[in-house]
Amino acid sequence: MSVSYIPESVKLRLWGKSGGRCQYEGCSKALWMDNLTKAEFNVAYIAHIIADKPTGPRGHSELSEELKSDISNLMLMCDEHHRLIDRIDVRGHPVERLRSMKKSHEIRIELLTSLQEDKKSHVLLYGANIGEQNASLSWRKAAQAMIPLRYPAEPRAIELSLYNSAVEDHIHEFWDTELRNLQLNFNSRVKPRVAGSGDVEHLSIFAFAPIPLLIELGRLLSDIPAVEVYQLHREPPDWKWQERPEIFEFFIEEPIATNPTVALNLSLSANINNYRISAVFPGKELSIWRMSIATPHNDFLKSRDQLRLFRQQSRELLDRIKARHGQDALLHVFPAVPVSVAVEIGRVWMPKADMPLCIYDQNRKLGGFIKALEFPEH
Repeated sequence: MSVSYIPESVKLRLWGKSGGRCQYEGCSKALWMDNLTKAEFNVAYIAHIIADKPTGPRGHSELSEELKSDISNLMLMCDEHHRLIDRIDVRGHPVERLRSMKKSHEIRIELLTSLQEDKKSHVLLYGANIGEQNASLSWRKAAQAMIPLRYPAEPRAIELSLYNSAVEDHIHEFWDTELRNLQLNFNSRVKPRVAGSGDVEHLSIFAFAPIPLLIELGRLLSDIPAVEVYQLHREPPDWKWQERPEIFEFFIEEPIATNPTVALNLSLSANINNYRISAVFPGKELSIWRMSIATPHNDFLKSRDQLRLFRQQSRELLDRIKARHGQDALLHVFPAVPVSVAVEIGRVWMPKADMPLCIYDQNRKLGGFIKALEFPEH
């Protein structure tokens, strides 16, 4: 524990650099209040990285005296972590480890406090069961993905999910139940705050659900221009966009024949064989358009640029299909796409200008693709 005098000016600078939170890695506990009662008072301790006396934890014959009140040698900590580094596990907390904790914490606080008002965004979370998988979303993970370009406008998310639902996507009632819930929640929790009070100026979308429901979410968002959609990655397992992904491009295959029944094969996260689509329309002649990448797989989408390119090329593709088959033809869409792409499909589609869409969902329990929803609804 500290035995030396630390000037008030140094203490104030340390409080500012730490944001009033414990600088131990992974803690960040608020040190201006009691977590249980919420009573506000100083619960902070000032810890020395190199002890202020040579015989103390990490003490040094010369540096202890030299750095005893130097801010570079001081950390703001909660009682638990102060005791941990100075009494319980001194050996496990060498100088370099503590300096690294301090540096990382102070960089993060400086970054967060430098964000301007126009960078705030409301977090929107939407999840629904995929087979037997339950959606797992959190405000904290969303906030980590947004920074440093954006920061959460509120300490909670706008939630559109239907929780504790026992209905899985192979059950007939699933689509009606989930669609109705999504539409009702969007109309009650999002629309009034965008078109009504106007307090929501930008939305950050984090969604994990069956593809047709994500497309519907995108359709609901299509009138809101200030939106950014995020992607859940497998490696690394987070929602944060990468800056420099691998070089990529989308490939378009156009059908030779022009037939009354038109389908769009979106083979991006997995490869869909055209025979599986033909099986949905026995005895009918099909015109199948296909958008794909060189090697379809479920973790190819890593950057904003990739998603931006998809929006651009899918917009052009819808126009090409409409020009060839007519605006009134029903376009049957078979998507194997990442979650963010699914949302963007709905956002790109324009109800007054584009062909009506029929969206299908691949369901192993039901033996293949099933019709999930139509735009516009009938």
